[in-house]
Amino acid sequence: MLLSTLALGAALFAGDTVKANPVAWTVDPAHSEVSFRVRHLTGRVRGHFKEYTTSLMADPAQLTTGSVTVEVKTASVNTEQEKRDAHLRSPDFFDVEKFPAMTFKSTKVEANGKDIAISGDLTLKGVTKPVVLKGTFNGKVTDPWGKERLGFEVSTTIDRRDFGLVWNKLVEGSSLVGDEVTIDIAIEA
Repeated sequence: MLLSTLALGAALFAGDTVKANPVAWTVDPAHSEVSFRVRHLTGRVRGHFKEYTTSLMADPAQLTTGSVTVEVKTASVNTEQEKRDAHLRSPDFFDVEKFPAMTFKSTKVEANGKDIAISGDLTLKGVTKPVVLKGTFNGKVTDPWGKERLGFEVSTTIDRRDFGLVWNKLVEGSSLVGDEVTIDIAIEA
């Protein structure tokens, strides 16, 4: 059972050692998302992935003992434009036939109040690089049906070229697609 904030405070006040108790949480896909943003000419394109799985171990009283793994099905990319989505699935970008998933596996969790930083390895198109997802722990609540829920919102910015996503076109002295991609992950579990 997860320690309540009151129990944690009482244990710390009494000088007791609080033992971490990370447990598995089930991610609620109706209230979670994996999305991205990238520059297109002078505007921006947003997209998300419809299919992903998440393994989340957490103790809200001691977030630093937790871990997370996210596996995203690259073929589920959705930018609300089928022609663009087909191009993103092609070898020019995700190459979904050869690389059907991208993954993030945490290696360290740091917390300072509600601020969190989750270090880990991002594997995309067969290339693995360390990244840090920074964001917020949105807290733990009990929903109207008596279930405990917790939430996180984190993001990172990567250079897509580092992962072999190098396709681009020059248009009037500017690139068609920006190199920096912001990845956002919002989880309710």
